[in-house]
Amino acid sequence: MPQTRRSGCPINLTLEQIGDRWSLIVIRDVMFENRRSYGALLEQNQEGIATNILASRLKHLTASGLLTRCPDPNHHQKGIYSLTEAAIQLVPLLAQMAAWGLRHTHPSKEASLRAEVLEKGGPSLWCAFMDELRYLHLGAPRPARSVLGELQADDKKAIDR
Repeated sequence: MPQTRRSGCPINLTLEQIGDRWSLIVIRDVMFENRRSYGALLEQNQEGIATNILASRLKHLTASGLLTRCPDPNHHQKGIYSLTEAAIQLVPLLAQMAAWGLRHTHPSKEASLRAEVLEKGGPSLWCAFMDELRYLHLGAPRPARSVLGELQADDKKAIDR
């Protein structure tokens, strides 16, 4: 059944796609943590998403064209979720949201690390990250730079301090 749009405004239409409480959290976990299965998304989500909410969000994000689901070759009942190009193009939006959150909320130091790196790296880092996501999720050629590797190394350095 087609969804009724409240207006043709692009901001409204974007919010109708991803403006609920959980959609961007699920996309964040697939994008920045490479959590690709229902189990990983459920068990490792720091916000404590409920099973029914996660199932609903995954179904919505797949139907909306932001995620795809392929069978897990190791278990026929499980699936592997991948970002689509449309979801990958959310990187600048998420980076800007994280930067706004750094300035206007009171995030924990641990949760701020990646947001700080993304803000400092700016559009060139975001583009490199999108290229890496295209490799991981869409089968594009492997880029020379691994932004995920850099983010994980920065996390490890901060933890070791």
